[in-house]
Amino acid sequence: MSTLLTHIAISDGTIKRSSLEVLSYLRQQADTHGHDAEAVIIDAAASDFVEQVRQYGASKIYTVEDPVFKNHINTPLLKALALVMDKADPYLFAFASTEGTKDILGALAANQDAAVLSDVSAFELTGDGIKATRPVMAAKILSENEARGDKILISVRSGSYEANPKGADGEVVNIDFSIDENEIQATLREIIGASGDKVDLSEAETIVAAGRGTRDEEGQRLVTELASVLNASIGASRALTEAGILDPSLQIGQTGKVVSPRLYIAVGISGAIQHVAGMASSKVIVAINKDPEAPIFDIADYGIVGDLYKVLPPFIEELKNIKR
Repeated sequence: MSTLLTHIAISDGTIKRSSLEVLSYLRQQADTHGHDAEAVIIDAAASDFVEQVRQYGASKIYTVEDPVFKNHINTPLLKALALVMDKADPYLFAFASTEGTKDILGALAANQDAAVLSDVSAFELTGDGIKATRPVMAAKILSENEARGDKILISVRSGSYEANPKGADGEVVNIDFSIDENEIQATLREIIGASGDKVDLSEAETIVAAGRGTRDEEGQRLVTELASVLNASIGASRALTEAGILDPSLQIGQTGKVVSPRLYIAVGISGAIQHVAGMASSKVIVAINKDPEAPIFDIADYGIVGDLYKVLPPFIEELKNIKR
């Protein structure tokens, strides 16, 4: 019996949904192959999140708690992760593919002499390792990969799996941690938050994405109203962020955020491959565009061909009626 370990990412005092997705799937793989599914929380207040992680079936939960983890700093995080791996001795250590993970995954693999596969959209255990699917070339190609070794690290794209609760009375193991300030050569002095949407798009359940067709004031007002009715986050195509209409942090696509919400509504977005690379794994895609030949309709589950200025007002009103 081996250990399958999940790193639980914390951001702004909240567990990343994508981490719970990874833990849920790892628990399924553990049940199938007769392994243990465990989790680790590294945070300034790690113990505060134990009960929530228990709800997703971890048989053991490691906590590393220290004020230094209030912000993401590579040196202490890598040291803590190495301590956890020494203690848990995982065969597979899985991470959500967050910006923080991308920052340290390669260094951790080198430190642990481990095989590593990053940013995969699907994976499963094999007899001697794992096989995984990884989107490449702006998701135009799905690369099939295998990793073998005594230790394997993997990061998984948000939305690849469902976060399914399954309560367990997981044992809690607190790992002592300390670090000398002299060991930290780089530190974080300030975090400048992006303007606009406060919710991390990669964690959003519903997204209304605005494209070139909404670049005037009325178009933006309609997008904002639709997002408000749906309690959705607002995203953008590259055309709007480059024009300075919406903040660059809201850009979705190959050079922006990769998102996998339950519902994605594309308003005035043609569907260029660079944009599709960032949202194609959404569960339900609704496209609104006046061009019936727009590529976005090729991947949409539901399409509305029409002028958004005529389509959105009755669409929004009907949603309001449904919610009343």
